[in-house]
Amino acid sequence: MAETASDTHDGPEGEETRRDFLLISTIAVGAAGAAVAAWPFIHMMNPSRDVLALASTEVDLEPIEEGQSITIVWRGKPVFIRKRTAKEIEIAKADDAATMKDPEADGTRVKKPEWLVMIGICTHLGCIPLGQKGSDPKGEFGGWFCPCHGSHYDTSGRIRKGPAPKNLPIPPYTFLDDTNIRIG
Repeated sequence: MAETASDTHDGPEGEETRRDFLLISTIAVGAAGAAVAAWPFIHMMNPSRDVLALASTEVDLEPIEEGQSITIVWRGKPVFIRKRTAKEIEIAKADDAATMKDPEADGTRVKKPEWLVMIGICTHLGCIPLGQKGSDPKGEFGGWFCPCHGSHYDTSGRIRKGPAPKNLPIPPYTFLDDTNIRIG
């Protein structure tokens, strides 16, 4: 097959420019079409409105009395909120110097010493520790006890004994005022 001037780059200057323009235009239109076709699939992966509604929750702390705990649900997880007594705060601060698997000072786990807010899921296998009710066993350190495998948490939610590797996690929260917090 014989070569023509339009098949090679040796042809007139206009041919080379027109061919490059057509190539670039075709690639640009193809990329834009692919992006338009992919957008519904990408958008489908965004969280739905009901999930976004659960992204944060506000809790009124006023009805909680000293020494009382409540459990709320945030993002499908139990969150323990405890208004600690002066004795519990004192014990938690004194235990800062104790040997722990996951060392963390009480002051870094709370924003106000009397309020402890943490996710109530044992870090060993995902059980829910006991200790929220007055009649529940509180473990050897007066906090929470996971009966599934024997993890003991102190009054700051730090792991002190048992197979759990980490402290009970602290969710992101802020105080809106003295009696209200927003979790999430």
